Amino acid sequence: MTVLGIGLDLVTVSDFAEQVERSGTTMLAEAFTSGERRYCEGKAADRIRSYAARWAAKEAVLKAWASSRYARRPQVGDDPYQLIEVVNDAWGRPRIKLHGVAAEFLPRATVHLSLTHDGDTAAAVVVLEDPGEG
Repeated sequence: MTVLGIGLDLVTVSDFAEQVERSGTTMLAEAFTSGERRYCEGKAADRIRSYAARWAAKEAVLKAWASSRYARRPQVGDDPYQLIEVVNDAWGRPRIKLHGVAAEFLPRATVHLSLTHDGDTAAAVVVLEDPGEG
């Protein structure tokens, strides 16, 4: 197995909340899938922290993707956020689901994800792994 890229992102939840308030629901609709919005809206007390952690995950995927393309032309495009979706299993464990060009570019890659939030901080770490021949 080969690591293709690593990404880390850290979000200040209060700054993220201000950004959401400035743009209204437009930012949430443009950056998050309907499934992500449904999940976060169901987290009443932690709504913004849930969005912030998912934003960090999307950014971490983009950083891992970019690091996998070092010294080569980027393949992300202008509006990649809807291509990267954080989904949860029945036990609440998050994972990344890729769509469109992201899924085409990384068809065999395993995307490892870790999310956290504490106080006014949310963070995500992503490792892109090529499982190799098998």
